Amino acid sequence: MNIVFDGKESYEAILERAYAVSARIACEEESLIVQGDNFIAMAAMLQNYKGKIDLVYIDPPFNTDQIFSVSNSRVSTVSRPRKGKLAYSDAMTKDEYLRFMYERFVLIRELLSDRGSLYVHIDTKMGHYCKVMLDEIFGESCFKNDITRIKSNPKNFDRKAYGNQKDMILFYTKTRLGIWNDLRVACTGEELEKRFHKTDGDGRRYTTIPLHAPGESSPSSPTGRPWRGMNPPQGRHWRTNPCEFDRLDAIGRIEWSSTGNPRIKKYADEHPGKKIQDIWTFKDPQYPIYPTEKNSDMLEQIVLQSSEEGSYVMDCFAGSGSTLAAACKHKRRFIGIDQSEMAVEIMKSRLGNTKYAFFDLEDH
Repeated sequence: MNIVFDGKESYEAILERAYAVSARIACEEESLIVQGDNFIAMAAMLQNYKGKIDLVYIDPPFNTDQIFSVSNSRVSTVSRPRKGKLAYSDAMTKDEYLRFMYERFVLIRELLSDRGSLYVHIDTKMGHYCKVMLDEIFGESCFKNDITRIKSNPKNFDRKAYGNQKDMILFYTKTRLGIWNDLRVACTGEELEKRFHKTDGDGRRYTTIPLHAPGESSPSSPTGRPWRGMNPPQGRHWRTNPCEFDRLDAIGRIEWSSTGNPRIKKYADEHPGKKIQDIWTFKDPQYPIYPTEKNSDMLEQIVLQSSEEGSYVMDCFAGSGSTLAAACKHKRRFIGIDQSEMAVEIMKSRLGNTKYAFFDLEDH
């Protein structure tokens, strides 16, 4: 399924236009901040950064038809005060917005490495259009998650609709080789007590699981053959080669019931933690330093999950630089792009003495 909108160009035509950009960005420093239009910036990066970026997180404009500004050192997220300083404008027609995002998704895909991932933070009004665009550009098989992000406390609006507490993050990889570090979340003490409800002679909490798992194996496979005279139940197979069960039994890791039913013992102090699910609660900062600034803990989780030390992490709608700060904190190289002079000033202040190169596209 392909998306249709006025002014849409083909993938190839967009790349041809990008390679015609005369500017070139290359630097000896490991990290980079670019001030200027992000299409021009990414086009200027193609020669030296194509296929080198492991992670892109973006929080682009949501096409809200609003002006974002700062007034009296306070951030305004919904209007432009008469004496306010413009941060950025988010006012395009729908077709203009879709063309704007489609072109940038194409260049992001070109810059991503074969192990690269893209996280697109967007609202539900435009997110569905972005999902169709990304399916077209990256391929449906590279879609990983539509993550729901709880962004605020419950709302009590007067309008005749449900309150809006969430936005969404679309997660794609360039290929099926995307970096995935399988972060885990520690269980609470209450969760561990509930899950590991037994206690052994040493006082260690544990639970037990069956030796078998759903699905039948071929009779020629070790996981489908008898073990100690027992076959796996109908419609199931042994979890592993039964030789492993002999080893576990020898070290006391199999518990036998009074009726001779064996189960594997799993200890609470060896539990790796819970898998992160697709509903996140990362509320926006109460006093942001830039309009639409996102939660820094959320960005650190994304950086740690989908990149490695030394990876290039890019945010081409960098805003306050939260993504860059998360990348820097965890020993990744960063590339931040933003057209707003205010955003660049805030990024520079936030990054302090961190070493990076700075490019102003107006000078190149």
